[in-house]
Amino acid sequence: MSIRDEELPVSTGIPSTERRVAPPTVIEVPPIPVSFELLKALPKTDLHCHLDGSMRLKTILELAEQQKVKLPADTEEGLAKAIHMGEVCKSLEDYLVAFDVTLSVLQTHDALYRAAYELAIDAAAENVRYLEVRYSPALHLQKGLKMTSVIDAVLEGLRAAKRQTGIKGGVIICGIRHMSPQTSMRLAELCVAYKNRGVIGFDLAGAEVNFPAKDHKDAFQLILKNHVNCTAHAGEAYGPESIAQAIHHLGAHRIGHGVRLREDGDLLNYLNDHRIPLECCPSSNLQTGAVSELKSHPLKFYFDYGLRVTINTDNRLITDTTVTKEYLVAHEQLGLTLEDLTTIIVSGFKSAFLPFREKQDLLAAVNREIAATLQQFQRKLKVV
Repeated sequence: MSIRDEELPVSTGIPSTERRVAPPTVIEVPPIPVSFELLKALPKTDLHCHLDGSMRLKTILELAEQQKVKLPADTEEGLAKAIHMGEVCKSLEDYLVAFDVTLSVLQTHDALYRAAYELAIDAAAENVRYLEVRYSPALHLQKGLKMTSVIDAVLEGLRAAKRQTGIKGGVIICGIRHMSPQTSMRLAELCVAYKNRGVIGFDLAGAEVNFPAKDHKDAFQLILKNHVNCTAHAGEAYGPESIAQAIHHLGAHRIGHGVRLREDGDLLNYLNDHRIPLECCPSSNLQTGAVSELKSHPLKFYFDYGLRVTINTDNRLITDTTVTKEYLVAHEQLGLTLEDLTTIIVSGFKSAFLPFREKQDLLAAVNREIAATLQQFQRKLKVV
């Protein structure tokens, strides 16, 4: 059994400018058991990760004390319970409580810097090699920060983490469905201004019901005219029509969640034919009620059918998860094999909002690292 990165193109062109491309790497997947330790050791991506949903509990408490912000609890255990950390929520209101808490302390430059830095450090600690952090600057203006200052603070935090750990990544700016199209346009303008300065894409997040994606098409037109990557939350709390709008009205290059894509076969095949990746977040989908149980999550069906799927955290704090945990869930609850999981890991890097040459080099390095890690764990098994 093997995994072939068959989509790396063969270099062609004028001989004097031709860039030689190594043949695709074949990863031999040995018969070794899937474990948390193995999944943690493998290189990974996290393409769908919200800054305001991925803080440390301790940091929230410390920032609240510094800023004189009142929280619903003053201990880590109490705060975890108050924000329904890792719990299946009874309603969307219960789920959104956590964001009220985190946003209350994310209104200063230092807080945003710290949250971004710690998120990247935590991701790097579980061998996430590439991290895309998304948030909406419009939600961090309560204490007078400018939107540019919000972006600068987060980028500074991510750069500091990169210097320390080597983790690569960038920022995705989010428009919010329930906010006005004019606000989305201002955010899109900001995204365009910060292109090639750490911002790598644009997103549309927020409640799908009663807030159609097409209302924000002008913002996405600006994004596309400036050749910026874009994604959109769709098919999580609303049907496949939401996904169709994200693809055909917004021009989304990836889809966030897409749980309900399975309800429309034609649309499913369209995404498959056009290799539009899905940013799957299994545990988050259970927590918000997008799926009734993990075993009913469509991730494995999508993968088996041939769709390009990626596995992500969504909100590390609120869902009490990591990328490693999500891969373990995919194995234990959905029956994905080690070969399946390594294929999905590679799909994560293929789906990254990176320039082609940089992505090509990163894929080659990741393929080598996956092969070396698997061999290392196989040798350990033989010793035992």
